[in-house]
Amino acid sequence: MAGTRARETTAAANGRAGTGTTVADLRRQVRDLTDRWRVQGRYTPRSDNWMRGFDLDFSRELARRGLLGLAWPTEYGAGLGQVARLAVTEELLRAGAPVAAHWIGERQIGPAVLGHGSPELRAEILPLIARAEAVFCLGMSEPEAGSDLAAVRTTAEAVPGGWTVNGRKMWTTGAHHATHIYLLARTARTERRHHGLTEFLVDMDTAGIEVTPIIDLAGEHHFNEVTFTDVHVPAHRLLGTVGEGWRRVVEQLSFERGGPERVLSTYPLLARCVHALADEPPHARDLQIDLGRLTARLATLRRLALGVARQVDEGRAPTVEAATLKYLGNDFENDVVDFARRVCLRVPDPDLRAAFAQALLASPGFTIRGGAADVLLSLIARQETRT
Repeated sequence: MAGTRARETTAAANGRAGTGTTVADLRRQVRDLTDRWRVQGRYTPRSDNWMRGFDLDFSRELARRGLLGLAWPTEYGAGLGQVARLAVTEELLRAGAPVAAHWIGERQIGPAVLGHGSPELRAEILPLIARAEAVFCLGMSEPEAGSDLAAVRTTAEAVPGGWTVNGRKMWTTGAHHATHIYLLARTARTERRHHGLTEFLVDMDTAGIEVTPIIDLAGEHHFNEVTFTDVHVPAHRLLGTVGEGWRRVVEQLSFERGGPERVLSTYPLLARCVHALADEPPHARDLQIDLGRLTARLATLRRLALGVARQVDEGRAPTVEAATLKYLGNDFENDVVDFARRVCLRVPDPDLRAAFAQALLASPGFTIRGGAADVLLSLIARQETRT
């Protein structure tokens, strides 16, 4: 496992993560919890559960055990770093656990607030995320903008006591559950469209916010359109510096693109394939070889994720490394789905077929969310040109 190489100590006092426990202890604690909830029938493992599996009770149980905010300073969290968090998130994804309620807030909003929020904003927001009382969604993408996050037309105009926001955001995962939205808005018109962008944290129950569901091909509702009509945002909900939002967004994408969810979204399906092939006769040799290749790729991708986590712990923003992980991870996850299709043709396993169908319907989003492949390749190429 990626975290087994990490020798940092963490902690468990009264069942909570803190100073003293190893990364292996954290993994055992998560496995304990997920195994118990699964046996009790409280959730069903499935692919893409970090987006589709919303269970506030599960997230609050993680919070009760001190497993949220692991990487944050001890004033707000456990002070253990990103490598420890990687171990926990790997185990949650491996188990196909329902983690969507806390995922966005804990993954990237918390670090953004820690790095660039005012003391008032940190004191207000971070404890809510650590207790799984704040559910965040991301107000970045806009209509007709595709993966171009700089194509922001939503505006925020300065007014006495704060800002007035007007505009629309699209593909906003979990907005119908969210208590807060991270909002990227244009506060100035400039010749360079990456300039003049500013970040805000907005309460979803603010007057003028409307959430419209977008139903996906599987008939599920996790995407939304969010409309802002003369929405008032208090001045203290500004995140970072006015006009410097794009720079912060790029930093955030290291957290969004560089995590194990870009590799392990289909792990429950891969595990089901392993189970289905366990007793197959020699004629399945070709599938066994392909499974070995997928396993080797998975080991490499997990190593990349560990490298991203270590760089973040060192105070760096591994933008290119995160983009590389996401690009390669997208291919891997889609290849897992294709591999499962071939296993289904050879092995009469109804549970495998159901897991395959669910992952197949989720798979179109793998290569879009967090940046389409051409965007990622452009980012990587620009960096290679500079070096």
